[in-house]
Amino acid sequence: MASRALYSVSVLQHFCMLSDKILHACNTCSVNLSLLPSFNIFFRGNIKHISCPVSSESGDSTECVAEEASLILDEMAHRLQLSTVRFFVFTLSKAFKRLFRSVCVNEEGIQRLQQAVQEHPVVLLPSHRSYMDFLMMSYLLYMYDLPLPVIAAGMDFMSMKFVGEMLRMSGAFFIRRSFGGDKLYWAVFSEYVKTMLRNGYAPIEFFLEGTRSRTCKSLTPKTGLLNIVMEPFFKGELFDVNLVPVSISYERILEESLYARELLGIPKPKESTSGLLKARRVLSEDYGSMYVYFGHPVSVRSLTEGKITRSQYNLLPRCIPQKPSADTHEFLNDAAFRLVRIQEENMVLKPWVLIATLLLQNPDGMDLSSLAEQTDWLRHLALAFGAYLDWPDHEACSEVISCSLALHRHLLSVSAGHVQLSVTDAPQVESTPEEAVFHQAVVVLSCASYRNQILHVFLRPALLAVAMQSANSNRKDDVYNCFNFLRNMFSNEFILCPGDSVQDFEEACYLLMKRGVLQVLEHEIVMSASGHSTLAFLSSVLDPFLQGYQVVSRYLCEETNENLTEKEFIPAVRNFALKLILAGRLKCYEALSSDLQKNALAAFLRLKAVRKVKVGDQVTLKVNKIAVNSLEDTLGKSDVTSHQNSWCSSMAMFEIAI
Repeated sequence: MASRALYSVSVLQHFCMLSDKILHACNTCSVNLSLLPSFNIFFRGNIKHISCPVSSESGDSTECVAEEASLILDEMAHRLQLSTVRFFVFTLSKAFKRLFRSVCVNEEGIQRLQQAVQEHPVVLLPSHRSYMDFLMMSYLLYMYDLPLPVIAAGMDFMSMKFVGEMLRMSGAFFIRRSFGGDKLYWAVFSEYVKTMLRNGYAPIEFFLEGTRSRTCKSLTPKTGLLNIVMEPFFKGELFDVNLVPVSISYERILEESLYARELLGIPKPKESTSGLLKARRVLSEDYGSMYVYFGHPVSVRSLTEGKITRSQYNLLPRCIPQKPSADTHEFLNDAAFRLVRIQEENMVLKPWVLIATLLLQNPDGMDLSSLAEQTDWLRHLALAFGAYLDWPDHEACSEVISCSLALHRHLLSVSAGHVQLSVTDAPQVESTPEEAVFHQAVVVLSCASYRNQILHVFLRPALLAVAMQSANSNRKDDVYNCFNFLRNMFSNEFILCPGDSVQDFEEACYLLMKRGVLQVLEHEIVMSASGHSTLAFLSSVLDPFLQGYQVVSRYLCEETNENLTEKEFIPAVRNFALKLILAGRLKCYEALSSDLQKNALAAFLRLKAVRKVKVGDQVTLKVNKIAVNSLEDTLGKSDVTSHQNSWCSSMAMFEIAI
């Protein structure tokens, strides 16, 4: 892990500043685009292979089904045109130079990608934190003379006048958010993607998470499209497929406050051209740096070795998508989690994520000197745990912090050497207590989106730190049982690979032993004399989630009624948490987040403490209050306030020692 930390620093020296690089229209793009019109004609010739099986199953005539399939294709298909791409690249160049100080990419990753596209079909799998993601991906591939990707995009974009058609002509193909039971749509979509892959017209790009993460934590991956791009290999139609995970990170996120408001129940604005034009004021803002890290290509052939028996696909019809078997579904799920984990591990992080973490743990604010000392301590801890941290060389810590505070000044108040998260752009008119809570929650959730970017670095040691306190025992088995319970409880909240509980526990033990925090004996885990401050900090990292899940538990036990519908659950829990905050019984604004509330409900459903019952057209929630109380008691063993107090006192001692 030590060499990983060194590599994470040195790799940044090889990043190329694209804003200074000018390339002419690429030959590869021209070849790539010249093939695409004939591809759409070729695919229309295959429609009869799709429509015949669907026709025999539905009872409709082959002609009717083929006509409907053709209409689906017209709605879905991209129409990549070089002239439109050039216009988009020109426009994006202007926009990116206004928005970002620099756009950085690891050029050795580009070289690996150049080699991969010559060998086998390529599937690009970027992380998804912003609308900028897919625009930047196409821009980079164009600038580096690589084949332009075709991108799976939601139907929302197609409704944007002019812009939707431009996206289509720049490589987007549009798909519905859900297919329901529409077998014909699923068959056309599946065959369309697989035909592009088999014929190698262009790399295919889609987001494993399915949608943008409003919290900047990685979302539980979806496996539908992953199954489709792997199926040609399963059926022996392709020798191999290269999956390329891409990690995209931002020093400041464009949709920052929009995401926070969505998490607090404000509906997402509908995508529209007029909305895009109104948003042009963002061009006057400074969004710092953007990082794109192309990971090592992952061979599907290597990934499936010893895990999938391809002979089971020999007699299956080619054009009708099949529901994956239980073994295949388990493999797809495991592969998806590991690919998202690779995305997390390759995220390049800025100093602000460390500062945000500390400010969230100190809601009353910090002196600048204390913030500098604790940030420097946290930097070394993050590097020891393997973080990719872009920390400016040869700059004093205080200077680095000042630059970060300036970039995120809209979330802060800095006065007389004291820094505090604060509402700086709230309306000047007198507001109600509820409105004041809302404005403060927007700031907290915006700041939490940056802390969440580094959670994967601290997650496993943090689970172990909380488990040690919850177990109230040094016995290794007791600590592991608590660790496993917490890991299971938070498996919807974080990317925790299925079946890796023992490996995660051992990794956490190793990292903390290496740091001198713990001694792991044959049957015991013992905290070292110098380990208290580290364990207290790590426990505090999980405090918002522990408190949020306890709030949901209390609501389910105290407030829920027999006819609570799934649709009513989120607003009801949010109102319950709001009342607790207004009454002074809760200080955790993150408990208002709809994402946390949804994940908590998913955990209680998985653990059989809550079950869904369909009543007419609605789904109601039936609560096993004994089971929920038991889970709340187990979570409550981790005293969420003592973690914060012990961390603060430990760091005060740390400052004195300095």
